[in-house]
Amino acid sequence: MANLKEIRNRIASVSSTMQITSAMKMVSAAKLKKAQDAITAMRPYSEKLTELLQNLSATLEGDNGGVFAEQRAVNKVLIVAITSNRGLCGAFNANVIKQIKALQEVYAGKKVDVMAIGKKGNDGLKKTCNIVDNQSSVFDMLTFENVAAIAQDLMDKFAAGEYDRIEIVYNHFKNAATQIVLTEQFLPLAPAETTETATQATDYIFEPSKEEIVRSLVPLSLKTQLYKAIRDSFASEHGARMTAMHKATDNATDLRNQLKLTYNKARQAAITGEILEIVGGAEALNN
Repeated sequence: MANLKEIRNRIASVSSTMQITSAMKMVSAAKLKKAQDAITAMRPYSEKLTELLQNLSATLEGDNGGVFAEQRAVNKVLIVAITSNRGLCGAFNANVIKQIKALQEVYAGKKVDVMAIGKKGNDGLKKTCNIVDNQSSVFDMLTFENVAAIAQDLMDKFAAGEYDRIEIVYNHFKNAATQIVLTEQFLPLAPAETTETATQATDYIFEPSKEEIVRSLVPLSLKTQLYKAIRDSFASEHGARMTAMHKATDNATDLRNQLKLTYNKARQAAITGEILEIVGGAEALNN
């Protein structure tokens, strides 16, 4: 059994760790509220924009998305990995890395490159994947304008024929305790669904024309899609970190209680030993 001093040191160390994890939990909870409000407010706009684009595209004939809708034989693939810049958030980053490795197997035999948005993804994938770009600095100032520049770069690469398909892998925010890893096709645009419901929903007056409106909406929709994915991942990160720090605090509390119990038992044993020595010495003097 460890001596009393060692146990006291461990109790102090665990208590200090518990204070840190508890503080990190509260910080993440505060940041989560702001990030959650941002993604919750953005989702209706993003969904309505996508719905509008699909309804317009469904009423057009032929190529309605320009170069961004061009379906090619898939030989060159770019995967956009959205992770975090910091750790201590459970399996948040590991799940994205795992999904990207699974995609590499799906595209076996083809050229697969990775764009990292998040330092943890870059560090975790650089040994096994071909990282062509690292845009981790976008989290320093997460604005639509900064994300739009990245989306424009992706669109330019696709239009130039550098890649035949671009996919986004990120954590979708469901709630503070649950994040779902999603893989979304960014480019080319998915073919529009020509359903009866979609056709009936397009009761609009168009100016100047459907075709021009669709071609102006496509870049905006793609930029919004990427911004929504990064915002979604950002909220998921804080939710995952808050949950991880909550569990870490609980585990530290349990460990501290166990150490205190061990310390009390050891202290009792030491006191009992001293009493026995005193009694033994007294008996020896009496004899």
